[in-house]
Amino acid sequence: MTVAAALIAADLALQRGVARWHGVGAPPAAVVQPAVTEQRIELRMARDLRLARGVLVQLPRKLARDVADDVAARRDLLRLAPHKPGPPIRLGPALPVARLRSLYAEAQCRSGVAWQVLAAVNFVESDFGRLRESSVDGAQGPMQFMPATWASYGRGDVHDPRAAILAAARFLRAAGAPAAERAALLRYNPSSLYVDAVERYAGRIRRAPSALLVFYARRPSVR
Repeated sequence: MTVAAALIAADLALQRGVARWHGVGAPPAAVVQPAVTEQRIELRMARDLRLARGVLVQLPRKLARDVADDVAARRDLLRLAPHKPGPPIRLGPALPVARLRSLYAEAQCRSGVAWQVLAAVNFVESDFGRLRESSVDGAQGPMQFMPATWASYGRGDVHDPRAAILAAARFLRAAGAPAAERAALLRYNPSSLYVDAVERYAGRIRRAPSALLVFYARRPSVR
């Protein structure tokens, strides 16, 4: 099977699996398996521009757009923080995706910051809370707050998902979102690579909210 054919098959299986799952409970194997297959292929494409170009022209237009955004986001994040062999990464369970979705909605209601952006930040920063390590700079929690920033915008425990998501919304609102979303994200993390990645993932979720379920079903071990 060609790489393009494998992506098309994985996408079809994902659409069917997500339609049955609806985000209730843990993602079933029928969603996880094609999600990880897609994730692994996109990682290969992010590391190989020639492969990416050759595959994208073989995909249906909608799928090509989604895959192109995922690959570009992954490439940005690889450039921002290249993966190097080291000690095992400390992992933990994420909140159920339905609970996370409700927290993003609550934060949007309080701040006006789009829930899709908050979801994308949560995904990029900690794989929805699964990555439990502090950053090399000392940022902590599912939304990766520096202690000084948490002192200004946080309330409660930086490791608590609800407290962290609401604090991220407060920060982004104070930084100019939703009107100046990119500028606000740049203050959250002063890297255009980071902002581009978050915006691409948020755009995917805006086009199809079910993309949140696909991202949630992926695995942080695929690096």
